[in-house]
Amino acid sequence: MNFPDVLQSKGLYQVRPELPFTLGSEVAGVVREAPDGSAVRPGDRVVAFTSTGAFAEVVAAPADGVLPLPDEVGFPAGACLPMNYLTAHFALLVRGHLRAGQTVLVHGAAGGVGTAVIQLAVALGARVIAVVSTAEKAEVARAAGATTPCSPTGSRTPCGS
Repeated sequence: MNFPDVLQSKGLYQVRPELPFTLGSEVAGVVREAPDGSAVRPGDRVVAFTSTGAFAEVVAAPADGVLPLPDEVGFPAGACLPMNYLTAHFALLVRGHLRAGQTVLVHGAAGGVGTAVIQLAVALGARVIAVVSTAEKAEVARAAGATTPCSPTGSRTPCGS
């Protein structure tokens, strides 16, 4: 479950489907059926980005929202990829024009998008300063690859240390 799913469950997200609806905007699984000419075939492991319905037992997804899932990535991890990692990719490369050797400051660095941003930025050769609220979250950020986890609240990992 990602943050937009939580907001949608409370009626607080900008997209408000008509009730009743099934929550879930990202899913991983095995293709049962695919249209002719599709890039995927029955039996393929995939992740998909949907606007709703991903928490159902069987999910129909738009073809342009379906991506292959490598065998070495499990379904639980795969289901976290579309929202978090595509958001990270867009923020770092499309909007931020990140280049190797640059430094990235990541607020909320222990969350889903935050850890994805850290991992992608590090993979692209950047140094990451991670802003978190607790020492435990600093460990999450460090494990994701941040070189400088810090907390602006003055906890055990203050910024600038």
